[in-house]
Amino acid sequence: MKKIILCALSLSLFLSPALNAQILKKVLKGSGSKDSSQKSSGILNSVFGNKSGSGKLSNDDIIAGLKEALKVGAENSGKKLSNVDGYFANAAIKILMPKEAKKAESRLRAIGLGKQVDNAILSMNRAAEDAAKSAAPIFINAIKQMSFQDALSILRGGDFAATNYLKDKTTNPLTEAFRPVIDSSLKKVNATKYWNTVFSTYNKFSSEKVNPDLAAYVTEKALSGIFYQVGQEEQSIRKDPMARTTDILKKVFAN
Repeated sequence: MKKIILCALSLSLFLSPALNAQILKKVLKGSGSKDSSQKSSGILNSVFGNKSGSGKLSNDDIIAGLKEALKVGAENSGKKLSNVDGYFANAAIKILMPKEAKKAESRLRAIGLGKQVDNAILSMNRAAEDAAKSAAPIFINAIKQMSFQDALSILRGGDFAATNYLKDKTTNPLTEAFRPVIDSSLKKVNATKYWNTVFSTYNKFSSEKVNPDLAAYVTEKALSGIFYQVGQEEQSIRKDPMARTTDILKKVFAN
């Protein structure tokens, strides 16, 4: 019962004063009955706009539905972005030259080295696509640890609340996992070679030398891309019934 009251108090952060008073009054009133736990659970369900009957959601339903949504979104994102051209053909997340190298890129293209620049850009995206394969297990581990309070915050949050939850929980472990994969991938797809070819040539003719940490840059952009994709998956599940591919997703998000 204490847990239910605490949950009700937590919800007060999101709800109007009038509704807060109504919820807390009902929760406290039910605390003296034998069925108070069940009654309070029903009150929490009513906060989410659920009606009695077959569509009624339990707390376990809510958590299971949100975990399933995150799992589906994470797995779909990792699968899409790890395909060939997952990054390169997606204008929203395609990895381009770093800001500090833009001036160099323009000059190199002007002197006939556009092909080498294009190879460098392609290889950076190929490295990100390779690293995306390692994202799903890290996402799944974070999802398994989701608490009831986490679930409430996500359900009552904005359109990207689930994505922001994953970003908060996984950015550090993803960075640690992506960096060595990116390093290896950059070498495998000759990105380091192309990068060195492009900028060693540029540096011969410019007093402003370009030598950023390529692996760190690609890692940062790869993470930005995968969280962008997770956000798109979240939007689909929230707004498109066809994207709710399991029974628990249909049950929770239909409400």
